[in-house]
Amino acid sequence: MAETTMNLTAQQHLQCGKALFNFTWTLLEKADRTEDESEVMVKAAHASALHWLQVGKPVNFARSEWQISRVYGVLNRAEGALHHGQRCLQICEDHGVGDFDLAFAYEALARAHAVAGNRAEIKRFLDGAREAGTRIADAHDREHLFNDLHTVPGYEEA
Repeated sequence: MAETTMNLTAQQHLQCGKALFNFTWTLLEKADRTEDESEVMVKAAHASALHWLQVGKPVNFARSEWQISRVYGVLNRAEGALHHGQRCLQICEDHGVGDFDLAFAYEALARAHAVAGNRAEIKRFLDGAREAGTRIADAHDREHLFNDLHTVPGYEEA
């Protein structure tokens, strides 16, 4: 029978979750990312989420799902972007995760629907992101959200 647990300590899961999340960001931000690096980026985002599931809290789960959605969105893979964006929003709603994370859950879905070409849904989720964004306590985080919303394809029409 296959082993169903990972023989890692909580500290090792934490370190791996953080390192893989940050590594995924380096690939997301890489302008000249190769096809192979894009595949590594997908795997790294999922691996980070797996480690966070072992030691994280709902906010970590939501952020992991958000990052996976963003990765799929950047790669123009609508199905994955939509699935993980919805999971992010569901985690936020189910566990009372608000502020920055809730606003970015809506952003993820707006971006995912942009990739899928669902114009009405882009507007709906951008509106949700804007509304949630007004409740972000930290001014820097609030500014980051509103700047990021401008990068959602279809923003100007929504």
